[in-house]
Amino acid sequence: MPRPRTHTDTRNGIHPGSRSRARSRAVAAVLAMAATGTVALSGCGGQTQKVGTEPPKKQDPFERRADQIERDWPKVSPVSGRKDAMLPLVGADRPKDTATREITVTVGHGACDAKYGVHTHESKGFVVVAGWSKKKNAKGMCTEQLATDKVKVRLTSPLDDRKIVDAATGKQLAGK
Repeated sequence: MPRPRTHTDTRNGIHPGSRSRARSRAVAAVLAMAATGTVALSGCGGQTQKVGTEPPKKQDPFERRADQIERDWPKVSPVSGRKDAMLPLVGADRPKDTATREITVTVGHGACDAKYGVHTHESKGFVVVAGWSKKKNAKGMCTEQLATDKVKVRLTSPLDDRKIVDAATGKQLAGK
């Protein structure tokens, strides 16, 4: 018949009270680690972190090109090939009043393009611009002639002494 256990029973060399102390220590260690992790994840200096559900937006070719122009100016090479998302501009009119928030650029596009317009990227020293176009559907005939149209571009801040640069060619338009 097995003998009844008491608090002083030490079969297997383990005192029954030792098990509860070991369990208490393990629980205390887990709680301390959890608290440390919470403090570490909460940020430094009491700053809060925002957790978003959307991944960071990927830069499109025009934005990458604008960043390259700012970084490499004035040694900028033209982009190779015709890209409908970054067409060279025919010209730009620099306004006489530099406090204005509007410039006019001349966009070259295909005569049969369904839509056309201008991309802009503004920074402290530059207004980088490029034309873009969207072709009509491929069915049907179309000539490959160039059409030009003036497009007004609304700036987020006054032009001041910023350079207007064509993203496709890397050249300054309407220089001072």
